[in-house]
Amino acid sequence: MLFNSYPFILLFLPVVLAGYFWLGRRSNFTPVIWLALASLAFYAIGNWQFVALLLLSIGFNYGVGHLLIVAKLGPSHRKAALALGVVGDLLVLGIFKYAGFAAENINTLFGSHLAAHMLPVGISFYTFTQIAFLVDAYRGQVAAYALPHYALFVTYFPHLIAGPILHHKDMIPQFERKETKYPDGHLMLCGVIIFAIGLFKKTCLADGIQPLVALAFEARSPSFDQAWCGALAYTFQLYFDFSGYSDMAIGISLMFGIFLPVNFNSPYKATSIVEFWRRWHMTLSQFLRDYLYIPLGGNRHGRVLRYVNLMITMLLGGLWHGAAWTFVIWGALHGAYLCVNHAFNALMPTIPSPLARPARIAGAALTFLAVVVAWVFFRAESVAWALRVLHAMADPSNIVFGREEIAALVLVAVYAALVWLAPNTQGILGYDHANRRVGESLRAGRMRPLFLYGASLVLAFGILGIQSHSEFIYFRF
Repeated sequence: MLFNSYPFILLFLPVVLAGYFWLGRRSNFTPVIWLALASLAFYAIGNWQFVALLLLSIGFNYGVGHLLIVAKLGPSHRKAALALGVVGDLLVLGIFKYAGFAAENINTLFGSHLAAHMLPVGISFYTFTQIAFLVDAYRGQVAAYALPHYALFVTYFPHLIAGPILHHKDMIPQFERKETKYPDGHLMLCGVIIFAIGLFKKTCLADGIQPLVALAFEARSPSFDQAWCGALAYTFQLYFDFSGYSDMAIGISLMFGIFLPVNFNSPYKATSIVEFWRRWHMTLSQFLRDYLYIPLGGNRHGRVLRYVNLMITMLLGGLWHGAAWTFVIWGALHGAYLCVNHAFNALMPTIPSPLARPARIAGAALTFLAVVVAWVFFRAESVAWALRVLHAMADPSNIVFGREEIAALVLVAVYAALVWLAPNTQGILGYDHANRRVGESLRAGRMRPLFLYGASLVLAFGILGIQSHSEFIYFRF
């Protein structure tokens, strides 16, 4: 089921909200069960054949976590339990997400005919979420949780399909609080406004520019201007698609009185690749840092090993996004970008004040250009197709610039202005996940009429822009 669909907005969400708060008047426990069952139903509507796999994953990880938290195991047995849990999770992920990739490469090399299979939606997100849980349980950083709370933590439908990657310390205490079982009018209103903004970003902005992507990625031999318009169109489509989903997830969760972590913070305003990864898919960046980069050694063993660890982390991060060589190359590019960024910072730790502003502008432009080049591999159907697009982007002698290309360039410029000049949703609503605050200016009443009229208009446009089937791009990962 999609957030940007009439059945979800008009039926599923109102029913789940009503049931959650009605049960909350009678018990502190049954609303959690209700929400977990609703989340499973949400998943089952589009992926019913993989519900059993999701339930087995929950049971397996909860059982291993219980051993690590409650059972008095010796050090060697604790390591064995952790290894069992992590290897089991990675084995399932490997079989269901990467077996097709392996079969495709084996078929290419040996001319065989091994079959691939369907990818369970959301498997990367709920697997990483549970691996973090097991590692923290081994470290002694996890309290004993009831199974319904843990099941809801994994299946919570606002995040289940496309993130953010949740952390047990942040989410389960919110599920345990009695206050979240009662409707909060202010949080409900803020949730609707944030949801409306996200819906508008998805149905009007991301879906609106999607046809231009074909200029680069569906043409056999795109011209210089077509390749650039198509690559930039995809750059902005992905931006508003992911930003829209992130807003919608936060907005839906706020309606239940639950704060999700911020996962997207105007990444194209970054002045370096390091900053880009602090703003783009923030929970994935934190997961890769805390559970892969730092355990590999981080920057503790010298500069060379630091760069090796960065490359390994980003290669695996690229492979996490998809089982294809294009994603591996995308991850390798970002790993190389990060190495260059850190090397530059080591050589020039400070920039003289007269050059600081020009350096930031140059850094932002260079960062954006590097990101666009990497997105070409992220979007292309094959490495050869990506190289074809990049070759066209590097050949200014082949220019068409007809009426269609001029119109495309104007639309791309409008999107660029929105990205760099408009405030993001956190800025508009004052969303503060850490302190559990949102919409303080709205609560005070100073901006209330403007917010209400603006949100109503944005919601109307967002609903009218809903197409019959328009998945979020991150649903594939």
